[in-house]
Amino acid sequence: MVEDAKAVILTFGSYRLGVHGPGSDVDTLCVGPSYVNREEDFFFVLHNILAEREEVTELQPVPDAHVPVMKFKFDGISIDLLYASISLLVVPQDLDISDVSVFYNADESTVQSLNGRRVADQILKLVPNVEHFRTTLRCLKFWAKRRGVYSNVTGFLGGVSLALLVARVCQLYPNAVPSMLVSRFFRIHTQWRWPNPIMLCAIEEDELGFSVWDPRKSPRDRTHLMPIITPAYPCMNSSYNVSASTLRVMMEQLKYGNNICEEIQLKKVKWSALFEPYLFFESYKNYLQVDVIAADADDLLAWKGWVESRLRQLTLMIERVTYGKLQCHPYPHEYVDASKPCACCAFFMGLQRKQGEIVQEGQQFDIRGSVDEFRHSVSMYMFWKPGMEIHVSHIRRKQLPAYVLPDGYKHPRNPRVTSHHQSDKLSHNNRIACTESGVKCLKRKKDPERENSEHHMPEKRQNLDSSESVSPEIISCELSRMSSGCSTSDLDEMNGVAEGNASSNSSVISSCSNEDIGNESSEGSNGGDNGSMEGSTNPASSQSDSCEADSKSSLEVEHADHSRVFEDGLQKELEPNAAVGVVLKSMNEVDSETVRNTVIRSRLNLTSTA
Repeated sequence: MVEDAKAVILTFGSYRLGVHGPGSDVDTLCVGPSYVNREEDFFFVLHNILAEREEVTELQPVPDAHVPVMKFKFDGISIDLLYASISLLVVPQDLDISDVSVFYNADESTVQSLNGRRVADQILKLVPNVEHFRTTLRCLKFWAKRRGVYSNVTGFLGGVSLALLVARVCQLYPNAVPSMLVSRFFRIHTQWRWPNPIMLCAIEEDELGFSVWDPRKSPRDRTHLMPIITPAYPCMNSSYNVSASTLRVMMEQLKYGNNICEEIQLKKVKWSALFEPYLFFESYKNYLQVDVIAADADDLLAWKGWVESRLRQLTLMIERVTYGKLQCHPYPHEYVDASKPCACCAFFMGLQRKQGEIVQEGQQFDIRGSVDEFRHSVSMYMFWKPGMEIHVSHIRRKQLPAYVLPDGYKHPRNPRVTSHHQSDKLSHNNRIACTESGVKCLKRKKDPERENSEHHMPEKRQNLDSSESVSPEIISCELSRMSSGCSTSDLDEMNGVAEGNASSNSSVISSCSNEDIGNESSEGSNGGDNGSMEGSTNPASSQSDSCEADSKSSLEVEHADHSRVFEDGLQKELEPNAAVGVVLKSMNEVDSETVRNTVIRSRLNLTSTA
């Protein structure tokens, strides 16, 4: 039996779809026999084997994830390795993973792992033109990264969700070239009535009895704000992480992209305008800074991944406690202060009051409970080690650390002359103030001396109000397994802390004055049309007729030269990384592969079962 203990290695995700690029992870699935389990053989025996290989670095097991995964780098290429045990004593080399029989006696984690490959295969089968789909997806993936809306763990679009959205547009416009598909992508999803689901095919049920996405039966499914349904059984919502705040940000960016595409069609701007980076640190007046600290680089790798996965919960907590009036924008990027000798990084979250809300003077947002709940959630990390800490602090834009800004300082910004940007810059006199319990939130007074100095400062952004000259108290949160908060005397001491010393404080964030929350929105228009769920089997079909007609008329006026869909400079950045194909050399017989040859078979000596 040991001699027959073979496994099949399959790829999925961006590598299977053929849209991988430099720095992309290679999503890999190992399918093994029934007597090789995930807990002992995969996360213990295989983990130890990989740890002894010189080619393997940054080995990080994540057994408690929604889909258990082992992350590592093999010869410098990032690998996300999943394991699925199927009810067979011998796994055939020609395993047909599309057959539902692979789900017999499978647990939920196994189903999730197997479905990664099954979904990728179904997407490639359901799109009318695979090459046009790949070019369009590669372009929009690059756009999503540049605009800060590509991160499933943070609550934005993940790789699967974005691929499904692009695939649906390809179905609606089967004869369109990629340039038209990109334009229609923004037009369709800007006007889409969420939470109507996006589906490539009808949802199917099977006698195996696994639950599928159905808001008529599942109360949890009814709470999903942006359902994007996977096409393989059991059909699930790939964007269940989306919150009200992240949906708002994505709708803003979709509208921004739609406006740019309209200007491109009018030949007012070039394609490069679509990929301008999002200026996150110029879009809000107030931020939450989450500093993550560990004893060494290896501990930081695991610790920051856990903290990042909980940031979405912090967003939901703040939304809940403020009834949606305080909007959060978690930014899916980590920043490292190279000047600090310790292993640390930081995440940032933009804060603003919901536009159009009528607020009473002096009304406050009390987010202390949300921060405490977040701290408790983070402290549940099962692999916590001494030295793993977290600091949370409220800062203003002028207090942002230099290492998050280009070249260490803020450049004067030349605003784009587009109405959808300028109309959203409102309420410049709104401010934020944080106080501890028992300390009143006071209105900020103007500082005449600072006003005079600011009057002579060159090229100051117009939305930087001089009335914000007095800084708020910066109150940080420090988490360690043994910490239990600060005493009243500690809070008194922090009232005199100077600006910028957030890392030295250890307390909880207190109430935030509602009248101080800036109403300044990020680039693009605000919000989306959150319509109600329609009862059709496939609501996407209700909009397909108009799209098909639009496709026929629009194709007549598209560019004749389809070879130059995008500019040459952008095309280089969107090209896949051919070097990724040579990394999947596993323990014994996993050879290199190309995009079209994604099934990698390997024979593993499972010594633990001998």
